[in-house]
Amino acid sequence: MESAGEERMGRSILHVDINNFYASVEVRDDPSLAALPVAVCGDAEARHGIILAKNYRAKAYGVKTAEAIWQAKRKCPELVLIPCHFEKYERVTAESRKLLLTYSDRVEPFGMDEAWLDISPYAPTAGAAEEIADEIRAKYRGELGLTASVGVSFNKTFAKLGSDMKKPDATTVITPGNFRGKIWGLPVEDLLFVGPKTQQKLNLRGVRTIGDLANVREDLVRSWLGKWGSDLRFCANGLDRSPVVPMGSEAAVKSIGNGFTPPSDLHDEREALALITALSESVGSRLRASGLMGRVVVLGLRDTALLSFERQTKLIRPTNIALEIRDAAWKLLRANWSWQRPLRSLAVRVTALVSDDTPIQLSFFDDEEGREKRLTAERAVDAVREKYGKRSLLSGRVFAQRNALGAMETEAPKPFSR
Repeated sequence: MESAGEERMGRSILHVDINNFYASVEVRDDPSLAALPVAVCGDAEARHGIILAKNYRAKAYGVKTAEAIWQAKRKCPELVLIPCHFEKYERVTAESRKLLLTYSDRVEPFGMDEAWLDISPYAPTAGAAEEIADEIRAKYRGELGLTASVGVSFNKTFAKLGSDMKKPDATTVITPGNFRGKIWGLPVEDLLFVGPKTQQKLNLRGVRTIGDLANVREDLVRSWLGKWGSDLRFCANGLDRSPVVPMGSEAAVKSIGNGFTPPSDLHDEREALALITALSESVGSRLRASGLMGRVVVLGLRDTALLSFERQTKLIRPTNIALEIRDAAWKLLRANWSWQRPLRSLAVRVTALVSDDTPIQLSFFDDEEGREKRLTAERAVDAVREKYGKRSLLSGRVFAQRNALGAMETEAPKPFSR
């Protein structure tokens, strides 16, 4: 009879999760913080005053990610607040991925601080995979000055679950032979992609553990959640066969957008147009960098009563020109907002994406030469900003409203892709 370490895995998948990523980087770079409760937070004056990450000492006081700074300080008056240094975290992310690529060419990032690795060719047994996981954790400590938890399993879902089970700096192995005893008793919300709404729907029907989900009739869970319910039940039974997708071959992005909440509310069209211009420039630049164009522009609005909605318009032809994106978003704003209340935030998104080398039917009535000149000019701006920084060139409209936009001068708008 083979031992647990000799158990064949079929596939050997690791999930590596850097513990308390932002906060750990800050403590690493300033050892005097090691004995203190520390939280990395957004800019309260710019109305991004929430906790982004915390160390274990802060967690012991009940400090939670995404809660308001004032709530965290009430729980822990001694809490040390550190501003977010996103560029530093990006550098550490790159170092982390470079380290993981020395173990496998199949590394799939999951956010900045997490990644899956497929090490099946080198680790056919649970013991061999665990040995590699422990070696990776040692290298994180020695080379990056950070700790990581690693889940080892035969599929991505259980590997992710394993990395969450023991923190910090631990390896958890979930095998085909032990997963029922090891994880079926865990709350159903511990399973990847079971969010609060799905949890509530399942709990109301008596499904409270991963084992409950695994053993419920498929026709029932499908009637509750649709196909998604069947997929979750499939994963709970250890049947997830999704591959680890190597970096550079991820699934196609469905849309590219940016949103921003300025330090003060937007009270008029002049301020709104400046923000739409800045967001459109960022979206256009990201589209060009990705070799994409889009046929649909979407404008998202949130007012001071925190009511949100989106409006969209289809373009005559796909574009990645910031000026065309801005004009479309501006028309949407003017058609759909009456300024009865100020706006708290705006978002611009482009969807229905196609490759930028997709053949396009030209028109005798469009200024094709002018469009080409505009695109050339925007690519030149991209090159300058890439070399000298995102704030090295600002459009006149954005520059004129820089005081109203505040943090737009010192940080990029928040990007999002779908």
